[in-house]
Amino acid sequence: MKGSEVEATVLGVLRDLGVRVSAPAGGADLGYDLCLDPGRVCLEVKYRSLIDGGTARAMLAQPVAQDAVLFAVGDRVTKDAREVFKEHGAGYYDLRGHIALWSDTLVFNVDVEPMKTRQQRSDALAGKVGLEVATALLMRPTEAPGVRQLARELGRAPSSISEVLGALKKEGLVGDDLRVPDAQLFWRVAEIWDVPRIHLAATPPIESSSAMRLPLRLGLEADAGVGWALTDSSAAAAYGAPVALRRGQGRDFFVPDGLTLHRAVTLLGTASRSIDATASVRVAPVPAVCSQRVRLDPPEDERWPLAHPLFVALDLAQDSGRGREVLQAWNPGVDWDRVW
Repeated sequence: MKGSEVEATVLGVLRDLGVRVSAPAGGADLGYDLCLDPGRVCLEVKYRSLIDGGTARAMLAQPVAQDAVLFAVGDRVTKDAREVFKEHGAGYYDLRGHIALWSDTLVFNVDVEPMKTRQQRSDALAGKVGLEVATALLMRPTEAPGVRQLARELGRAPSSISEVLGALKKEGLVGDDLRVPDAQLFWRVAEIWDVPRIHLAATPPIESSSAMRLPLRLGLEADAGVGWALTDSSAAAAYGAPVALRRGQGRDFFVPDGLTLHRAVTLLGTASRSIDATASVRVAPVPAVCSQRVRLDPPEDERWPLAHPLFVALDLAQDSGRGREVLQAWNPGVDWDRVW
C-alpha cells in the first residue's frame, strides 16, 4: 500500500468508529499524518506488510515528528508486536481486523471489519462509505469524479471507494463512466435514508446575540463550514418546492454529530409529543449534509442554512404520500440537478 492510501484507510476506519480525525489541510507536511481528538493526538503512520516483535521495535527506534505517536499499519500484526506497541504507548492497525492506540490522552483497542471482508462488497450501499459515495455522485450526477478525487473529498481509502464504485456499476446504478443515468440510485438511497428524529421543546436560537449559538455549534457565522442544516418541508419551501407549511410548524434539522445532538437535547429539552415540538434534530447520515450547506440571499440572521436539495428530497421521499407528490412536481432549478 502507498503512503497516501494507508493514511486514508486509517482515517476512514477511525471515522467509522466515531473518532474525530483530520489530516493536514491541502496535504501540508506538518510532521504528522493524522490528528485525533479529543486530546489532540498526532499520528505518524507507517506501513509494513508483516509486523512482528522485531519489526515493531525497529519501527519504534526510528525517529518520529515531535509530539507525534507512531501508528503502524500491517497486513498482519503479531501478538508480540501488539504488546510492544502497547508498552511504548504507540498504536497499530492490523488489516485482518483490529485497531488499537495507547497514547497518554487517548486509548482504544477494538475489533473492526477485516480488509478482506471489505473487499467482498455485495451491497453497494452497505455501510457508511457506500452511502457517502452514492450521495456524492447524486450531488453531481453528470461530472463523473474519479476514485482518488472522491477519496480525497470523503476522507476514505481509494480501495474502499473503488469497491463501492465497482458494486454500483455491477448493480447498474451508475454507468461505466461513473455518471448517474437515472433515478434508480436516488430511490435506493431513499430506502435507507430515514433516521429517527428527536423532538425538541424549544427552538434553536438564530439571533446572533444568543449565548447558546456557540455551544450548540449552529454554524451560522458567514465563514462557518459545518453546522446545523434545515431540511424537510421548511427547506423544500425555501427552495420553492410546492409544499404547504402549517402556521407554527416546527422545523427539522440535521446536526453534524452525536455530541451536537446531545447538547441540543440538554440545552433545548425534549417534547413528550411530536405535536408539541418546536423543532426536531437528527444526526446527518453523511457528513456532506452539514458541511455542504446552502445559504440563500437574505442575511444570516434571517434564514437558516439549508441542506442541499438532494438531502431535502431524500427526506421528502420518506413520506410515500404527500412527500412524493411534492417531489414529482419539484424541479430545484438550474443550480442543482434533479435526480429523482
